[in-house]
Amino acid sequence: MKRIADHHATTARTVARIEASITALGNDDLLDLADIFQQAPRTPLAEMAFAEMAKRGISL
Repeated sequence: MKRIADHHATTARTVARIEASITALGNDDLLDLADIFQQAPRTPLAEMAFAEMAKRGISL
């Protein structure tokens, strides 16, 4: 159980770092990222990028 809990904690930290990296992008880089990952089906990375774009009020 401890190993599973440690794995989940590591995964959560990794996702948080990815989200922080997306948040730190400038608008142009964020738009580039969203453009690359906009194809269906949307990936979690695309969902994060589009959510950040919505916060900033920008779109492709």
